[in-house]
Amino acid sequence: MPTSRRARRPVVLILVLPLLGTGCTPGSSPPPPPPSPSGPAAGTTEHTITVAGRPRTFRLHRPAGLPSGTPAPLVVMLHGVLGDGAQAQSSYGWDAQADHSGFLVAYPDGIRRAWAVSDGCCGPPAAEGVDDVAFVTAMVAAISAMTPVDPARVHATGMSNGGMLAYRLACDTTVFAAIAPVAATRVGACPAPAPASLIHIHGTADRTFPYTGGPGRRHNDGAGAFPADTAGPPVPELLATWRSRLRCPEPASTTTGAVTTAAATCPGSRGVTLVTVDGAGHQWPGQPGPGGAFARNRLDPPSPALDATATIWSFFAAHPRP
Repeated sequence: MPTSRRARRPVVLILVLPLLGTGCTPGSSPPPPPPSPSGPAAGTTEHTITVAGRPRTFRLHRPAGLPSGTPAPLVVMLHGVLGDGAQAQSSYGWDAQADHSGFLVAYPDGIRRAWAVSDGCCGPPAAEGVDDVAFVTAMVAAISAMTPVDPARVHATGMSNGGMLAYRLACDTTVFAAIAPVAATRVGACPAPAPASLIHIHGTADRTFPYTGGPGRRHNDGAGAFPADTAGPPVPELLATWRSRLRCPEPASTTTGAVTTAAATCPGSRGVTLVTVDGAGHQWPGQPGPGGAFARNRLDPPSPALDATATIWSFFAAHPRP
């Protein structure tokens, strides 16, 4: 299981760009591009860093209108099992939200399309003891070295296994002002999480991570080459534990159609919110979601009752680190 670590700067940072017109002779290595005084180019750039001797990759989206030299908020979007950064970028609408609202979005890639969040979950990274907490914190440090990032406005969100990693990041680091798991749970020990604000979005018909807690349809007790010990607490209980940690009052609840929002305003301008979508399954509400292998895996159709991306960004914008 990942343990508490401070973010550390990566050993290698490579910006992947087309090498056109370099004037290199055949067989020679092209010179590295000079650092840009204005940071990474607008749009999407691809990057590699080395963490624990292993190359790790991520995408970074920078809106065209984002002022250079001004510290910007950063959202880390964590894909689910079978996904990767490119899939997360195309599935959940974060580029459009960033372009509209003015923030950076990072899309890291898990090893073999999964994230390690405990000894028993999930997939090959857990079986191999990969430290994904170290990777994500090193990625945040690498991005901060490339372009100014507001350290009070670094946030993490994720779908399914990615949402589990968002919880792990709040349990094991102090990097993130707020986290937003979607269709996820928390596994592994978390005795003293950072006082990060939390918004959790979950459907009542989710069979992978049941709203009522316990093992879901892909749970296997953490055995085999693809361990998936995914049994977590009931979602309302998980949120109550987080409220207790942040010394929050009982939440105020409102219901609009299929969506019930239970929001608590906590000391230090922090917040803990549970958004429950009645009848929704294991999916990201309000966005088209992934196709390809995911469609063949019979994912639940996304609920139109809520735009999860806009809801999460609104929460992030209102909850910087005090």
